[in-house]
Amino acid sequence: MDTLAYYNDLMARMEELFFHELSDCAGWKTEFIGVDFIQSAAVQGDSRDELIRNSLQAMVDAGLIRGAAFAVAGHDILLTLKVRGCQHMRKEVKLKARGIKLYNCIIANMLNDQLIEKLGYTTTYVAAIDADEDDGLCQVKVAIYETPEKIGCVSDWSEECRKIDEEDRWIRVGA
Repeated sequence: MDTLAYYNDLMARMEELFFHELSDCAGWKTEFIGVDFIQSAAVQGDSRDELIRNSLQAMVDAGLIRGAAFAVAGHDILLTLKVRGCQHMRKEVKLKARGIKLYNCIIANMLNDQLIEKLGYTTTYVAAIDADEDDGLCQVKVAIYETPEKIGCVSDWSEECRKIDEEDRWIRVGA
């Protein structure tokens, strides 16, 4: 039996049922899923980028992901992630196939936890997830607010993502 597939199927069903129960509010209730792992990894970092890079490296080392790239833009509130070889891809694919809007990225949850717990960020949330099984790539947009004054800042995230790609501002970890 493929135990990873089994557990991803269980999580997909649970997230589907939870989404039907709470709709777009489901994401707010799942933001702590996965944080136990990253907290036990005792990741260190004195800056946002160092902490994110070290957290992603811990995930690569543990085999949760094969690699990732990240960039921060849009008044320093848009954290964009490209995650390759994620152990949770099957869950995302199943949810998409069932017509469920993807709302719970365990990898982003771990990063958000570290930003809040270690650097004192005011709040964070997963804004958008796109999983492409054919490419083995998840792209995630996360809102990160370092201070209360940052809440309410706006920018054109599509334009910001275009600039990140165009200028290759990605910080890469793993494969």
